[in-house]
Amino acid sequence: MRELQRYDDILHLPHPVSKRHPQMPVSDRAAQFAPFAALTGHNDAVKEAERLTESRAELGCDAIEILNAKMQLVLALIKQRPEIAVTYFKPDEKKAGGAYLTIYQVVKKIDDIERILVMEDGTKIPISMIVDIDGRIFTNGE
Repeated sequence: MRELQRYDDILHLPHPVSKRHPQMPVSDRAAQFAPFAALTGHNDAVKEAERLTESRAELGCDAIEILNAKMQLVLALIKQRPEIAVTYFKPDEKKAGGAYLTIYQVVKKIDDIERILVMEDGTKIPISMIVDIDGRIFTNGE
C-alpha cells in the first residue's frame, strides 16, 4: 500500500506519446516477445545425427564371381533391353555409411570405361557398388 502512495502523482496521468516517433503497431510489439532460437540450425543438426545409415558390406569371392557372371549375361543381352533388379550401395552425402537401394529398370548400357551401369531412366550405378542383380533373364534364359 505504501508503494502505491509513492506513485500517486503519476499514476493517473495519460500515457506519453512521442511527437517524433510513430507508435509501434501491436503486431510489431508482440514480435519483441517471440521465442528466440539462440542456436540456429541446432534442431537440424540433431535430426541429422538421429538419421541412421548402414555400413557397406564387402562381398566375398564367390559373390563377386556370381555377380560378374550376371553382368556378362546382361552385357550379352543388352540389345534385348533386359529389365533387371539391381541392388547397390549408395554412400550418404553427409555422413559415414549409406543405404542399400534396389532399382528395377531396363538396362540402357554398361560403360566399361567409367565402370557404371546406366539404366533407362538415366540412373547411373557404379559397378563397384552393386551387390546383387536379379531378373527373369537369369531364370528363363531370355
